[in-house]
Amino acid sequence: MDEKIVRAYRRPEKQALAEQMRQEMTPSEKRLWERLRANRLNGLAFRRQQVIGGFIADFYCRSARLVVECDGNVHAAQVEYDRERDQIISTYNLRVLRFTNDQIRDNLQTVLAHIIQAANQIQAANQTSQSKALP
Repeated sequence: MDEKIVRAYRRPEKQALAEQMRQEMTPSEKRLWERLRANRLNGLAFRRQQVIGGFIADFYCRSARLVVECDGNVHAAQVEYDRERDQIISTYNLRVLRFTNDQIRDNLQTVLAHIIQAANQIQAANQTSQSKALP
């Protein structure tokens, strides 16, 4: 199921754009990526600039079913678009967390704590639902 999420809208132009975005990360994305990459945050495996449902997510953790977005100034002008985008991504049973560049710059530890908390909640809910399904 998870691979279907990622592959559903994997068009060559989206993949090319995602690759370009990996090379041109914002300072906030770079700062957060340094803490997320290589399973550095509680062993969670994140991908960067991942195509999901036709959109490019800044960071995606498959095991926690979590998308993390870094919002720069442009997002203040596209609140409705971001809301619709998040709703579409959530139809894949993914949770979207959004942090402003200022939050990442000024309160990185708090941002990381929120990510860990969300991942733990999602993983606990998944374990509970799996244990209920067992005979």
